[in-house]
Amino acid sequence: MKSFTRVTGTLAPMLAPNIDTDVIMPKQFLKGIDRQGLDRGLFFDLRFSANGAPNPDFILNQKPWQQAKFLLVGANFGCGSSREHAVWGLQQIGIRALIGSSFAGIFNDNCQRNGVLTINLTEDELAYLSHVAKSTTDSEITIDLVKQQIVTANEQIVFEVDEIKKYALVNGLDAIGFTLKYQEQIKAFEQQYYQHNPWLDVNKPA
Repeated sequence: MKSFTRVTGTLAPMLAPNIDTDVIMPKQFLKGIDRQGLDRGLFFDLRFSANGAPNPDFILNQKPWQQAKFLLVGANFGCGSSREHAVWGLQQIGIRALIGSSFAGIFNDNCQRNGVLTINLTEDELAYLSHVAKSTTDSEITIDLVKQQIVTANEQIVFEVDEIKKYALVNGLDAIGFTLKYQEQIKAFEQQYYQHNPWLDVNKPA
């Protein structure tokens, strides 16, 4: 998994509340058994017109937000059904972090496990960043996860993040990678457990 330490890029405003996972990644893009093509599926019904052409009114089709690395989102972003494809699609167009007041629980977990940082801020902080994000000339920010800071041209905002989540993102570890950090302890526990419960060891010769 790609690590997240310090990333600079454009912040795009998507401030509508309750954007659900079917809006982020419509169901017709869930048929594949791999992760291919999800960049096109992301926000498909918003990004594209009925004739398949890019919708000029959608924020991510406009300059300077076409290459956005961060989204400033409304409350309860990622609600609805659990679909990891939504996070994979965000990754495939280059989104590294989401900033908002609240995120749906499963979606938030999926972000962490796939390298997308989610940041919760206060309403005052979000109001300030909304002003920054809507600027066509000054919407670039830096997110420093190590220092837990969002740096704009005029302000620095400190944010809170779970220590385990931070460690995993900084070191590029998904859930499996994080578990493997403890493989020696796991093996030691397994050996001790089977010594006390030998009838459970199906690999032991009869």
